[in-house]
Order: sequence, then structure tokens, then C-alpha cells
Amino acid sequence: MTALRDRLTIGELAARSGLATSALRYYEELGLISSERTAGGQRRYHRAMLRRVAFVRAAQRVGLSLEEVGAALARLPQDHAPTATEWAPVARAWQHRIDDQIAELQLLRRKLGGCIGCGCLSLKTCGLYNPDDTAAENGAGARYLLGDQPPTPSPAAK
Repeated sequence: MTALRDRLTIGELAARSGLATSALRYYEELGLISSERTAGGQRRYHRAMLRRVAFVRAAQRVGLSLEEVGAALARLPQDHAPTATEWAPVARAWQHRIDDQIAELQLLRRKLGGCIGCGCLSLKTCGLYNPDDTAAENGAGARYLLGDQPPTPSPAAK
């Protein structure tokens, strides 16, 4: 077993990571990080947990769910920082997810100026683009901002 001085207390991990101890306990409960217990029952974290916490925080900043983060972390070692070889498959999976998110944000940016009154939020009040709340038939949320195309108004409506 690694010497106790090579481990971090929960307070040290919190201070180094910038997270509250309650968040670290929650991450541990979800299996995102792990600790060992001292004879007195105190948590001790391997220094590699700093990278795992940083990984979780970075993932959340780009919109990944904790479930997605957990799946990625399950593919990485817990007792040391991942090597380039260990990291590569995770990075590739994230790149696809981030590319999709970038595409969604670019679409949102292009359409944002015209969203007021266009029915993108599936409002019943837009008789031009969303008569009878037809956007709601495609599902919940901002349908036109999510990529659905509003129907072309009939010639009679012009």
C-alpha cells in the first residue's frame, strides 16, 4: 500500500480541485472517484484522483452528463494518470460528442435572431410558423432550434 503521506485527505482534495467536500463525496458515491479509509474511517485519495476530478469538471463544462463521465472514467485507470494510449479511445469518443454539441450551438447561433415568434418553442400563438402548435408533434423543446424545419406557409396565408 502507498504511504499515507502520498494520499490526500478530502479537505486537501477539495482545496486542490476547487470543489466542495460534499461534491467529492457525491462523485465517490457515483463511482467517479474512489478513496481508501484509514483505521479511523477517514477518506484518503490517491493523487490520481485530482486528474479524475479535473476530468469530471471539464466534461461537465462541455455538457456531458455524469453518466457519460462515469462511462468514460470506467475505461481509465484509477491508480495513475492515464497514458496517451489509455486516453486515446476516450478522447476520440469525446471529440464526436463535442463536435455534435458544437454543431447544435452553431445552429442555435444562426437561428437565434429569428426565434421570437417563429414557433421554435412550440408556442400556440404563432399562426404563421406554428399554427395549431404543430411543432409539438415532433417532440418537446425548441423544435425549430433543434433542427426541425418550420412548415412553409400556404400561399393563402401570405
